Amino acid sequence: MSVKLFGPEDAITAEALAEIPYVNPFSRLREVLERRVLGEAYVEPVRFLLPGEPLHRLEGNLGALVVRAEALLSGVGGRLQRGVRPATAEVDTVEGLAHFVVFHRHARAFDGLPGVTKVGALEGGHASEGGSAGRTSAHALFERCRKDLEFLLGHPALGLDVAGQVGTWFALYHQIRRAWVHTFAFLRGGSAAMRALRERIWESVFTHDMRRYRRSLHARMGDITTLITGPSGSGKELVARAIGLSRFVPYDVRGRCFAADVEGSFHPLNLSALSPTLIESELFGHRRGAFTGALADRAGYFETCGVHGTVFLDEVGETAGEIQVKLLRVLQTRQFNRLGETELRAFRGRVVAATNRDLAVEMAAGRFREDFYFRLCGDRIETPALREVLRDEPEELECLVAHVCAAQSGVDEAPRLAGEVLSVVRGKLGRNYPWPGNFRELEQCVRHVLVHGDYEPQPTQPVQARGWLDEARRSRLTMDALLREYCRQVVDESGSLEEAARRLEVDRRTVRRYANESSDAG
Repeated sequence: MSVKLFGPEDAITAEALAEIPYVNPFSRLREVLERRVLGEAYVEPVRFLLPGEPLHRLEGNLGALVVRAEALLSGVGGRLQRGVRPATAEVDTVEGLAHFVVFHRHARAFDGLPGVTKVGALEGGHASEGGSAGRTSAHALFERCRKDLEFLLGHPALGLDVAGQVGTWFALYHQIRRAWVHTFAFLRGGSAAMRALRERIWESVFTHDMRRYRRSLHARMGDITTLITGPSGSGKELVARAIGLSRFVPYDVRGRCFAADVEGSFHPLNLSALSPTLIESELFGHRRGAFTGALADRAGYFETCGVHGTVFLDEVGETAGEIQVKLLRVLQTRQFNRLGETELRAFRGRVVAATNRDLAVEMAAGRFREDFYFRLCGDRIETPALREVLRDEPEELECLVAHVCAAQSGVDEAPRLAGEVLSVVRGKLGRNYPWPGNFRELEQCVRHVLVHGDYEPQPTQPVQARGWLDEARRSRLTMDALLREYCRQVVDESGSLEEAARRLEVDRRTVRRYANESSDAG
């Protein structure tokens, strides 16, 4: 009878624990595995942080799980020394246990590396515990992880190439910690909707199969474009930022550093705010003299983001047809050329796009290309409206208000301000207020209460604008009337004739003429 590394009862626990490092931490399966390991010792975890609370409050059962894993690993070395030859499945179990222990042994130290957002700093509060002592030396942390991994996995009987893989393992630890922190730093709340959104984001970073990701996909995720949809003000850019700042960045063992600067790797561009020429200049770059004002050669985001960077195309549903064609070409060929040049350059980063428009409607109307859409939506995430979050879990409002207040007034003043905001919301807006502006409107509500002590909700779109848009859809407006109403809306939204003229790519006098015409004209 062959000798096993683990006894029958320990084997069941070990296998469940060894699976945890490969499971989405926001999934139901993660909870099932933790309950299987801990049994009656399992405690319900904290689902979200309040302002000023340290990250370790989210760790829940982690301490007890690590203790169990360490205990299971403690006898493995002795058995291997006595000549036990593990089966392949047992090697996999030992490796999973070792990664679980080593990662969590040093997890907080990763918070001191560049690229890990300090949760407290975003709220105007204290830095997270990992960064409180300043920057961590990447190489010093790498050496600590390497020694632990060699001790736990270096026995020849396991057949693992620790020396050859430790750099990739270390880079994955860094990425996992960044991704976990960013999902809480940018996406507040503990509702079912927010937990589902976090789970979806994790898959966009690592896919649903972490083992496959570790084997090969960590170097290929730049080829997959993510499309984020959802109503205006629902946090699409925050989702994009969490994905973009959580990408895999290799660790150069010989150079003793990471291969790229994580902190400068996210490049957002709001396409609705720029003319087609400026969009091309920002994304593709330009050659000197390519257009009026191009006084020097300039590299665009597609060039500067690098292989580990992310370009975020916000409001992609509002781009003109010719821009859609050029963006489609980049996604298809991974090549582009600067304005005024014929030289092809390689795009090596990742694209994340977002829109609040119904692209099915836009495609049916001929305003959005189907081929471009199907290039964008290889990975799709939808952000929930605030009313959907609060309909299922009304108590979520208190958590969200607390975080917005902390960002506006600081952690110390936040409880008092939050009480004032909630009093206004409950007294004037009521439990069933639909929050048409979503999370962005909630932020404005907090600012109004902070400044004026009150809040009067405003329609998200002027009644007059809704009227002329409806008329335009029914083909009931003359050309002059359409230009007049559109110019007025652009002036209202941009705040000045100069900015409106820049967006419309016309002279300031033209904008003034149309915007000031009588409604009876034409």
